[in-house]
Amino acid sequence: MGIPQVAIVGRPNVGKSSLFNWLAGRRIAIVDPTPGVTRDRLKAPIEIAGRYVEIVDTGGMGIEDVDDLTRDVERQIDLALKQADVILFVVDTRSGLVPLDDEVAGRLRGIGKPVLLVANKCDTGDMVPQAAEFHGLGFGDVLCVSAKQNRGKGDLLEWIRRSIPAELPSEPDVQEPALKLAIVGKRNTGKSTFINCLAREERTIVSEVEGTTRDSVDIRFEKDKKIIVAIDTAGVRNKGKVKTNVDFYSLARAERSIRRADVVLHFFDAAKKVSHVDKQLASYVLDNYKPAIFVVNKWDLLVGSLATGEFGDYLRKVLPSLDYVPIAFITAKDGKNVQQVLDLAQNLHKQASARVGTGELNRVVERAIEMQSPSIRTNRQGRIYYATQAAANPPLIVLFTNGPQLFDKTYQRYLLKVFRDHLPFRDVPIKMYLRAKERMEKGLGEKPSPPKPAKIRARPKVRKGEPAHEVWRDV
Repeated sequence: MGIPQVAIVGRPNVGKSSLFNWLAGRRIAIVDPTPGVTRDRLKAPIEIAGRYVEIVDTGGMGIEDVDDLTRDVERQIDLALKQADVILFVVDTRSGLVPLDDEVAGRLRGIGKPVLLVANKCDTGDMVPQAAEFHGLGFGDVLCVSAKQNRGKGDLLEWIRRSIPAELPSEPDVQEPALKLAIVGKRNTGKSTFINCLAREERTIVSEVEGTTRDSVDIRFEKDKKIIVAIDTAGVRNKGKVKTNVDFYSLARAERSIRRADVVLHFFDAAKKVSHVDKQLASYVLDNYKPAIFVVNKWDLLVGSLATGEFGDYLRKVLPSLDYVPIAFITAKDGKNVQQVLDLAQNLHKQASARVGTGELNRVVERAIEMQSPSIRTNRQGRIYYATQAAANPPLIVLFTNGPQLFDKTYQRYLLKVFRDHLPFRDVPIKMYLRAKERMEKGLGEKPSPPKPAKIRARPKVRKGEPAHEVWRDV
């Protein structure tokens, strides 16, 4: 049995998402005056006097969605009410009692669960008498709070604690996730369908309408007795076309989800060409050194007309700087190859977490120099004295040299390719820093003085015949 759930409900624009962020102690939901911003259920665990509950934000009741998603939003609200143990009915002190509040109250009457009436936006003590009219809704006491002014939080938490049925668990039945996945991509590439397939329930709204998802929604599920968090994000659009606050915050949360993820699943629509937005997103993933998988969704639409290898070659051509990124072909609607994507993501996380001993790393660097020496620049030969791995996630390799400026971008790319071929970082990004270290007698791969035969070290085994990436053909 999971921890108790507290659903936050009410008409649009009463401050439900502000209250949700306030209780959670961090900005999770998008807060904007535009009605109907919240569509999916957002969840966050909080602790109240040693007892844990999960708060759930919902969309506004009774609103007509501009994208004709009203029925989907209402279904998400119904699921939140069905799973809730306590309900926070939020009203707006400043605007007072309106007919839509009565409609919400009618929907909550007879639900058989504790309903706490919360008058939000009560920014000063002088506004408390205005909340008296809400007693007419028939839910007993009215608690006046202000998420914006941080008023009444302690009383609200205590009120929630007293309302939780005693027989429910008081400790969270959760553990730290072993893997965090960010699901990103353009609009309408099937990200929410993929998330629902993982969660095995309708956690996010699936629609042909572009931009359905706005918030970043965390979904916890278990695989091989390990907890994985999948982060569904809003569809990314060209920054030049971001015209509203909602679009801006959606994009900002998608980028934040990439930064906090262990592995990024970059979704593509099999029936559409790679766009400028896709390239921008791939560049952002690369800039943050995140392991990634190119997930080509809706592959069932193209079976028989295009081979996976052809599409893989196409992706490599338009995204050449990410030629090491694995490619997966799936049909999220049917669950085809979804579990294989999870297996591959776990493998990438393992690669990014690996550490290589200094001895092994220096042998690989020495062999790389023997095979191809740095070019001479300004009458100086670039030298690498030694190398070490300074960190993991992402793997960070530091090369101590006689001058970073002596190693051009082409040679640096060559070294990264050698590292990827000979070290356990085959499919993940590698950070490489070149540092100057003066007054050292020789570099790796150079013959010492006086001359004597150089010691030939064993060349690391190379996996012959293996491709630089993984393309699944079993669609």
